[in-house]
Amino acid sequence: MRMSSLFGRTLREAPAEAETASHQLLLRAGLVRQVAAGVYSHLPLGQRVMRKIIDIIREEMDAIDGQQVIMPILNPAELWQESGRWYAVGPELIRFQDRAERDLVLAMTHEEVVTDLARREVHSYRQLPFMLYQIHTKIRDEPRPRGGLVRLREFIMKDGYSFHPDSADLDAYYPRMYRAYENIFRRCGLDVIPVEADPGMIGGTGSHEFIMLTETGEDTIIVCPNCHYAANRNIAVGKKPAAAGSQDDGAAAPSLVHTPNVKTIDDLARFFQLPHSHFLKTVMYEADGGLVAAVIRGDLDVNEAKLAKTTKATNLALAGDEKLRQAGVVPGFLSPVGMNGVRVVVDDSVSDGSYVAGANQPDYHLRNVRPSRDFAVAQSADIAVTQAGHLCARCDDPLKEAKGIELGHTFKLGTKYTEAMKATYLDARGQQKLILMGCYGIGVDRLMASIVEQRHDQRGIVWPVRVAPYHFYLCLLADDAESKAGCDRFYDQMKAAGLEALYDDRDATAGVKFNDADLIGLPWRVTYSRRSLAAGGVEVKARGEKASAIVPLDEAVPTFQRYLSDALANTTFQPA
Repeated sequence: MRMSSLFGRTLREAPAEAETASHQLLLRAGLVRQVAAGVYSHLPLGQRVMRKIIDIIREEMDAIDGQQVIMPILNPAELWQESGRWYAVGPELIRFQDRAERDLVLAMTHEEVVTDLARREVHSYRQLPFMLYQIHTKIRDEPRPRGGLVRLREFIMKDGYSFHPDSADLDAYYPRMYRAYENIFRRCGLDVIPVEADPGMIGGTGSHEFIMLTETGEDTIIVCPNCHYAANRNIAVGKKPAAAGSQDDGAAAPSLVHTPNVKTIDDLARFFQLPHSHFLKTVMYEADGGLVAAVIRGDLDVNEAKLAKTTKATNLALAGDEKLRQAGVVPGFLSPVGMNGVRVVVDDSVSDGSYVAGANQPDYHLRNVRPSRDFAVAQSADIAVTQAGHLCARCDDPLKEAKGIELGHTFKLGTKYTEAMKATYLDARGQQKLILMGCYGIGVDRLMASIVEQRHDQRGIVWPVRVAPYHFYLCLLADDAESKAGCDRFYDQMKAAGLEALYDDRDATAGVKFNDADLIGLPWRVTYSRRSLAAGGVEVKARGEKASAIVPLDEAVPTFQRYLSDALANTTFQPA
């Protein structure tokens, strides 16, 4: 491709709203352009990267017996109503009616459609197992699009769904998908760590996220540097710090203490001269229409994902002040003592000792509060956020926190959708059984952005060879007709040999061309100039390296083929 004909242009400065490195560079290098918040067009260079990523994904999916399909973005509401997600998913799901007033949705995932396909086509155990996948558009009314292509409202996703006769077969297949995901990210030139994860609205049991660590990420990961335990903070577990000794002998009855304008745990600790672990923090939630009081030690925080799992709540949100007042409790001074009609869930770190808690009265707290004696405990479970500094539950080493971007997610769905939608098969004895499912997703746009986020320097992008839009940036630095004709012939030779080259034939200065070469970030820059010819050929320089070399013109094409072959050797397809 000649730069003089390439659609899209490089930008000297990134738009002000572009904050992350990947967002800035994808815009500046002319790979994408914003249409609206969270909606982007891919220009030719960006589309070439996307195509190469998709080719890698397709190879890996086909290698583990995947069969590619295309499912509609436009879904009838009845399917989502059958699964229950019509009611469970919030405004992220775009709902509307057609001209006949039929309810429809724009699919954000395709569990419903693919389960409907399976129940229509599968009748016998002889048809199982199988895996279907697509690489297709998804729509999500994301409330906070961010990071350019990292969090979008319209995006390309690879979503795969496997179908199995039983859990043993699903368990046997899941590691194959896990290894295929590792291969995909390796071949895209990314360092990614798998972590245990919360299935979220997709549902199911076993779940892993594939995380690229970066300070610009919005996911928090808990890791153990010693035994390499890693989990999303939503589900991470660790050993909680031991509470300080009990404040009294535990026999005293609860007593009111006037605490004017003392609301926070820090303020209470100073007021009572007690450690944070001596206080009970009560947080009220609305859970599927009811109220849940989460009670936790003052030195810990409530993990809403764990609380939702413990309470089996589909919709969980903090209760507003009006809801609290209707329940007869006072915001800022909540207490589990005396609560009626509220389910009280207590973190398992709360022992039988006595604590200071709210009194459900403005400017008052209760001293000597004992769980079970002074308030009913509906459930005790781990509902606390695991934090850096807590000890690893496996090896007792201190845990650490890291930020990251989720690039892929795998789930063991089990029968979540097949039970709701009655997708069954007849086993070898003629008995009707529920099909079990797995679900596996990768955001392709986000993957491209993450490659740039991890692979760039102060001058621009540094593309891995396997996904670079072109491999060679051919730069003509001469304005005489003879040099132009010679470079044109050399470019034609590269194309004839199958070498992907972006030919900068523009009437521009050497500085502009070299800056654009670094900004776009192709693996090798090849300079054709009178100076290089006088030195014996063309000058070649690898992106990210300072040294360059002169390669004789008649040896350049086979030399570049060798460069490319050697670079691709470590990122070739390897069956999972």
